[in-house]
Amino acid sequence: MGGLVLPSVFGRAIAADELLTTIDVATKKRLADSALQAATGAGASYCDVRIGRYLRQFVMTREDKVQNVVNTESTGVGVRVIANGAWGFAATNTLTADGVAEAARQATAIARANAKIQTEPVRLAPAPSLGEVAWRTPIRKNSMEVPVKEKVDLLLGVNAAAMGAGASFVNSMMFLVNEQKYFASTDGSYIDQDVHRIWVPMTVTAIDKGTGKFRTRAGLSSPMGMGYEYLDGDAAQKYVSPNGVVNYGSSYDMREDAIAAAKQAQEKLTAPSVKPGRYDLVLDPSNLWLTIHENVGHPLELDRVLGYEANYAGTSFATLDKRGNLQYGSDIVTLFADKTQPGSLGAVAYDDEGVPTKRWDLVRDGTLVDYQTIRDQAHIVGKTESDGCCYADSWSSVQFQRMANVSLAAGRTPLTVAEMIRDVEDGIYIVGDGSFSIDQQRYNAQFGGQLYYGIKNGEITGMVEDVAYQIRTPEFWGACAAICDERDYRLGGSFFDGKGQPSQVSAVSHGSATTRFNGINIINTARSLG
Repeated sequence: MGGLVLPSVFGRAIAADELLTTIDVATKKRLADSALQAATGAGASYCDVRIGRYLRQFVMTREDKVQNVVNTESTGVGVRVIANGAWGFAATNTLTADGVAEAARQATAIARANAKIQTEPVRLAPAPSLGEVAWRTPIRKNSMEVPVKEKVDLLLGVNAAAMGAGASFVNSMMFLVNEQKYFASTDGSYIDQDVHRIWVPMTVTAIDKGTGKFRTRAGLSSPMGMGYEYLDGDAAQKYVSPNGVVNYGSSYDMREDAIAAAKQAQEKLTAPSVKPGRYDLVLDPSNLWLTIHENVGHPLELDRVLGYEANYAGTSFATLDKRGNLQYGSDIVTLFADKTQPGSLGAVAYDDEGVPTKRWDLVRDGTLVDYQTIRDQAHIVGKTESDGCCYADSWSSVQFQRMANVSLAAGRTPLTVAEMIRDVEDGIYIVGDGSFSIDQQRYNAQFGGQLYYGIKNGEITGMVEDVAYQIRTPEFWGACAAICDERDYRLGGSFFDGKGQPSQVSAVSHGSATTRFNGINIINTARSLG
């Protein structure tokens, strides 16, 4: 999918109670200036420097046991230059003026070598000279400062609640990330950013001991660009569907969700298998985010459109000739990119090229109107500036185009989920994301979910199982018949979205309100093993 890969190693392993020190901003600026001066002195026409400290903590549990606690730290400097019209990159973890200057000279030498085989010089869109600026995720509670014991107690308590509600097995995890990134460039920008993210996935399993049949239900939380306050479980952040399923917004009650998951996994054991055919689908944002990710976010990355990105999860059907004339969806469909959405995984003020982030439309009123671009691509589509979506997952990785938060705009007309369901004669309501499959041009795809409920004559009739929907991207979005209003708008997202070779990961959110799609093909995924 170009995504959802779990990274293996993120730097030096550290003890959970080890005191970590930071580099002050004045020192970062001195190091950056050493690299900038060395690069330009060696003949580079452009240089940018990223000084990064990346902290990650993973806590993993199963039933009443802790499986693992992992803490990593990675600190260093990446230097990217243009010399003789070509890119060069080098990185070092020697955090001295001489160390970063040597990396800058090495990057310049690499650029000169690359220029000998490059057919066209790099053309950079202008970036503003920002001076010294700073931004941080607006957290209320730093997850990295919460004791590991408190996190373990939370997860084990969640597991106990699920087991008490009838689960046969349960595993729960906590993924925490803090990226401290300092950027400087010959454009005159010095940018200090402190980024926080959190994700608490879980899987609850129920087993029928008589038959050996089992069913699972994953958690319905979303990864968020927030601090530990996300786990406060504020009741105001609950979204209760007409059939009583609770979804969560910018706050999560993990214990409540675990109890519900245990009961619903048991209910799935006796739910009837779906009858294949065409149905009207009512898709909760907890399901629709993944379809947006795969069938809008990835195919509208300009490097895929141009064929620059192909080996890892394919290119795109949405080629440049389709811009402005491809009917991507019905006229109520507006899909937009936005790196500024509060609480989103991709929320930052500046990208890793020093470009301010923004919001822009990709599909407007059903028509494909734009792509996601970075500085050296902007001229290809006639833009005068980057869209601010260039990122690296480490100081040691070169930055390249990554997906912005891509979301479906909420409906303009007041509409609740209950009102939407009342208009459905024969349909299925799907909550949560599941397995998926997609072709190499993001055109044909198949998606599952976590919970499926039949709809007959405007009423939910009960749970069904073994559901997957098959789509062709423009036909699917063209079948979009109704979108709930802003009151139902929520974020889903990918904490580990993979792309590139060597692979890098990024985190990205996708928002929507509950949405109806008419006449979508449903297959039955159950298999008889004889």
